[in-house]
Amino acid sequence: MELWSREDPQLREVVWFAVCCRALALLLQATFSPVFVPQAVFNLLIPDHCADAFSPPRLGQQSPWDALVERLLGGLGRWDAEHFLFIAERGYLFEHNCAFLPLFPLSLRALAGLGLWPPQLQPRSRLLLSAALLNSLLSVLAAAALYGLGRAVLRRRSQAFLAALLFSLSPANVFMAAAYSESMFAFLAFSAMWQLEKGQSWLSGLLFSLASGARANGLINAGFFLYSRGKRFALQLQVGSASIRKLPLLWQQVLSLASSAALMCTGIFLPFALFQYYAYVRFCSPGTGLDQSIPEPLLQLARDKGYRVAGMGGTKPSWCFQRIPLVYSYIQDTYWNVGFLRYFELRQIPNFLLALPVTLLGSWAAWTYVSTNPRHCLTLGLERSKSEEKGKPRDGFCGPAAFVYVVHAMALLVFGFSCMHVQVLTRFLGSSSPILYWFSAHLLQEHEPLLWKAGTDDPNSGKPLLGGRGTPENLVVRLLLNWRFITPLSKSILGFFLSYWLLGLILHCNFFPWT
Repeated sequence: MELWSREDPQLREVVWFAVCCRALALLLQATFSPVFVPQAVFNLLIPDHCADAFSPPRLGQQSPWDALVERLLGGLGRWDAEHFLFIAERGYLFEHNCAFLPLFPLSLRALAGLGLWPPQLQPRSRLLLSAALLNSLLSVLAAAALYGLGRAVLRRRSQAFLAALLFSLSPANVFMAAAYSESMFAFLAFSAMWQLEKGQSWLSGLLFSLASGARANGLINAGFFLYSRGKRFALQLQVGSASIRKLPLLWQQVLSLASSAALMCTGIFLPFALFQYYAYVRFCSPGTGLDQSIPEPLLQLARDKGYRVAGMGGTKPSWCFQRIPLVYSYIQDTYWNVGFLRYFELRQIPNFLLALPVTLLGSWAAWTYVSTNPRHCLTLGLERSKSEEKGKPRDGFCGPAAFVYVVHAMALLVFGFSCMHVQVLTRFLGSSSPILYWFSAHLLQEHEPLLWKAGTDDPNSGKPLLGGRGTPENLVVRLLLNWRFITPLSKSILGFFLSYWLLGLILHCNFFPWT
């Protein structure tokens, strides 16, 4: 049955729960909400922290409607969201803006210009409204895509269902709601992975390509294509006839494999490469002018902060003279001090503690998978197992199909822990890999009796529990309503998800440091 069919009650529950969670997140971050829950609105209760972050001056005369939008949705425009909103309004004016790839700000600009909003609103207000609408839609679609991907990979419907519900309570929640690119990237990446599992290679390649135009870590997704092609070739050699192994035909298959893999990888890398070229032309080419005049307050901000402005002449930045001029890596190195082990300082211990839960969960997931499937991991999943030969491969998180996703998650975890600002690991993994949600669902199903099929004590049942009138019961809500009776492990997992979901809203929306 097609996933998007109205006959799939689990999908309807996933979408409905995602909508409710996103609406609640928007409500809680609001500055002014007297009709609903004014006493619970965090921007009203906690004054904004004075952070040393990019904060361009507000230009133009604000109307009362602009003030209302800022009070309602201002929490969505903190920290890196300032960059995305600024790029959507002004383009890549400052050099360090080029750390943020263009797909999300371009989408915001297009949506803000559709005439959906009152014309008297300032551009920033229209962009904030567009960000709230776009990310709400994309986060719901990402939850649905994760459900479809889970059903294709895990082959256990109840585990895919529970994982998609957990996604709506993601520890990276605030970044899914704010004017960040996480929701867009999660939707594109999960959809691309799902389409690849269904054999839709070209559609998957298109989605992966778009994802690499939203976030730079989308480049690593090329590994899914390479692995898919390599695994298919290896399995053909194992089950094919002797004629397939003849040298001429074998070389023909190898060349076909290499050419298709190279084409797909080129498509995935292309958006990132084109953006690096755009930045080179904008900041390195002599005589490159701007298509707009720069307001004096922005020029003053550049002088005060030492920002390099596009098209202003002067000394070219050092990255322009590199053999491969990559503005992205230069900005990460120069402006944010990102590099191998650079964050390993005593003063960063609080940030390492912030990243500890997701680090432990990701490491535990990898250990569980490897210890359960040692031979499968040693052979890189390229050897057909006995269960696969019998046509009954293991399902669930520890099934063979999850191998490449575990490797992908571990690559992100190791790179993020050693080379990035470690506190961003939570949103880095939460928006890029399904493993965080699949493994959490696996642990809950394996160790929480309340989720076992009624009357069987069987954690491996693939059928979801049903509520009244035959509709699927929301398993997360069931656990929360029975909090006193669930196991300590279930409390730890849900406590991590819920505390980061809530604390992120409280702290991030008031300009306090968060993940």
